[in-house]
Amino acid sequence: MFFPKAILFDLDGVLLDTEPLHGKAWKETASSFGTELNNKQLLSLQGRRRTDCAVQLLNWIPKPLDASEILEVHKPISKRLLKEAKAMPGARDLVNWCFENKCPIALVTSSTSISVKNKISPHPWLNCFLARVEGDDPSLREGKPFPDPYLLGARKLEANPKKCWAIEDSISGSQSALAAGCQVWILKNSLDVQIKSQSDSNPKYINHLSEVLKELKKLNEFI
Repeated sequence: MFFPKAILFDLDGVLLDTEPLHGKAWKETASSFGTELNNKQLLSLQGRRRTDCAVQLLNWIPKPLDASEILEVHKPISKRLLKEAKAMPGARDLVNWCFENKCPIALVTSSTSISVKNKISPHPWLNCFLARVEGDDPSLREGKPFPDPYLLGARKLEANPKKCWAIEDSISGSQSALAAGCQVWILKNSLDVQIKSQSDSNPKYINHLSEVLKELKKLNEFI
């Protein structure tokens, strides 16, 4: 294990406990079109950009629709629910330690800039990131599970992605970070799926963000 040149954080399900709220929003959205989503379908939407999720819903809703119609219904539902998102256990301590110890950090999320602003406004400690990659970043070609978001996050911090840690919780996000070459920490939450790695390093599965902080502190002693 190496001390990271930078740490790239996912937002939903890693720093903020939003995944159940996102799932509820997509479930309500699909229901308004007469479709009930199951847990497997909801899991497949985690970590992906809103527009990509809307396109996926087109395959599940048995009526002719455009993605824009789905998004029009989804946005107000999501905005209402996500205002109540709480910090994930250990998230604030980990981010503050990185900031205080000058470890460069970036936010790498599929959420749009407007959505990020809405979610983090009650959490001022999330304003200390040196860089952000959001789902509508003009420099982003493809979203998660493609490697583009994490490659862009590392580039914004002027770091080699192979020297970065990435912290994720979703299948698509983990695949994205692994494809970019990062050392990936996967916060299990409800995710029991083993992610296959195509990179030189295997992902590390953790139950709590304090495990990442503990490893950082240990490695920092030898720098």
